Amino acid sequence: MSRIRSRDTKPELLLRRGLHRAGLRFRLHAPELPGRPDLVFPRFRAVILVNGCFWHGHDCPLFKLPATRREFWVSKIAGNRARDQQNQMALGAAHWRVLTVWECCMKGPARQPLVHVIESCNAFVRGDFQCAEIEGQKSGGA
Repeated sequence: MSRIRSRDTKPELLLRRGLHRAGLRFRLHAPELPGRPDLVFPRFRAVILVNGCFWHGHDCPLFKLPATRREFWVSKIAGNRARDQQNQMALGAAHWRVLTVWECCMKGPARQPLVHVIESCNAFVRGDFQCAEIEGQKSGGA
């Protein structure tokens, strides 16, 4: 686990490049904000959190609970979820708008076109929504 990156992940880098190309300027991992959000847009009072589906226990095809050391992983992921919720509440209380971008919207079978994800992020940052999520497309399944 020591080699797992918490910053500069592939989904985060894709998002950063696209948003920079769209003309948005941001700070990275601001230590003074709860949870050190991945992207901070001080001018718009907005933050973007790029969450990995496995580490944050997202209900999507990219998340599968490991069969070994099951109790450890259940506890670890539950702690991550609780910390995420606490950080989002603290950011909201400090009047920051929060967008959560899930890894599954950029990779895997449920991914969306990257252009669509970038446009949605851009609209959120420049808009007035308080809280939103971007996740992979749900399949219509029978």
